[in-house]
Amino acid sequence: MSTTPNAVQGLNVLVAGATSQAGIAVVEALASESARVVAVGSDSTRLERALGHLKTVRLQTCDLTDGRAVDRLAAELRADGQPADGLIHLVGGWRGGGGIAGQSDADYEFLHRSILTTLRNTTRAFVSDLQQSRRGRLAIVSATAVDNPAADSASYAAVKAAAETWVRAVAQQFAADPEAEAAASVLVVKALVDDVMRAQQPDRRFPGYTHVRDLAAGVLDLFTQTAAGVNGQRVLLTN
Repeated sequence: MSTTPNAVQGLNVLVAGATSQAGIAVVEALASESARVVAVGSDSTRLERALGHLKTVRLQTCDLTDGRAVDRLAAELRADGQPADGLIHLVGGWRGGGGIAGQSDADYEFLHRSILTTLRNTTRAFVSDLQQSRRGRLAIVSATAVDNPAADSASYAAVKAAAETWVRAVAQQFAADPEAEAAASVLVVKALVDDVMRAQQPDRRFPGYTHVRDLAAGVLDLFTQTAAGVNGQRVLLTN
């Protein structure tokens, strides 16, 4: 069951990992529907270069691996009258190769820190805002590798699985609150593709890949659905 077509209008939506191609697509889609977007990245120059053309978007630099910095960001947004109605977590990365024996500690620590630590920090800082919102939404992007892990990407799949588990736990908290209209969801892709990648490899077909614009549409759709309809759900976006 849907709510209104322009369900994000006037909502405060924070996009974590906003300078990636996926982040840019999601920020642009939200801004085009009149959401009040807070685009968060770790580098102010990259933020300005990627999203400076969107004058209604608030560009915010923050190290999301630093829990205290994330708490300060949440407090600052509340003080400015922008408590989060949405948290779209797109911080990620990939490392792999070499089979099980080749899954290095360095690669695992990188993945854990970039994917799971940032998710834990942002959800802990913003969960109360989402739970109190009239349409609070948390979304992450996960991978089909969780269902079909390969030896070369064991660390990646394991961390993604942990992130999904964390989101389901957030969903349980939302479901346990009879007053909440919040939902936590997992958007699942095989991999993402964008126009730059297609231009660089014009002969490649990218089978099963999800275009970042389709990911952005999937994010918007979460806000058009009832909380009960998407809370705790894995939404497959593969083509």
